[in-house]
Amino acid sequence: MAGRPVRLLWRDGGGRVRSWVPQLFARYADGTGLLADCPSHTEAGGERAMKAAAAVAEACARVGFVYRRLERLDEVVEANVKWLAGYRHPRNQGRKGLAAVREAFAQPRPLMEGVEAAGDPIEVLPVVFHALWAGQLTAPLDVPLHEHVLVHAAGSGAESAAGRKEGAGRSGAEDGGAGEGASEAQAPEADGDGVGPGGGAGRGSTSSGRGGEAG
Repeated sequence: MAGRPVRLLWRDGGGRVRSWVPQLFARYADGTGLLADCPSHTEAGGERAMKAAAAVAEACARVGFVYRRLERLDEVVEANVKWLAGYRHPRNQGRKGLAAVREAFAQPRPLMEGVEAAGDPIEVLPVVFHALWAGQLTAPLDVPLHEHVLVHAAGSGAESAAGRKEGAGRSGAEDGGAGEGASEAQAPEADGDGVGPGGGAGRGSTSSGRGGEAG
């Protein structure tokens, strides 16, 4: 995945040069390229953004890419993904790695029950959150993460939280003057050991979204 990877230039019907910078580039599992914008709402950017979307979609079709204007996620899903993103750094794999937590959650069980079975919650919780982000563990993200949410080890084809992040809402609005989509929510790294945005036996700090606007 890359942010603002290319600038597309074209001439409109009146011969005027137009440009647009899609916000994201990603690649599907089958190798297909994806260019995407992440508007804060459906009508963000107005008519100009709609015309740019049509031009970018046509250019993508010519080279075998896909273009999408991604819809914002449900607020609960977005909050959960931001929380888990704070534990995405490999340091949160812990000293013992992921084997212990995968074993603890070999069968679905409540979050804190499995954490306590794996070891000291202060040490294990960051490992569990990292595993949820990376897809080694799964949990429903359409309900707030809390100590009783059911977690289990993922199968080989499980979808990670990072994958479910596609389409997540970005704070802010598209830049209407520079010809480029803007605003992307980004979760900072977290070192705390809280249970999650749903509360419960919280410890330490939370990770919050930080909107950034560029043009």
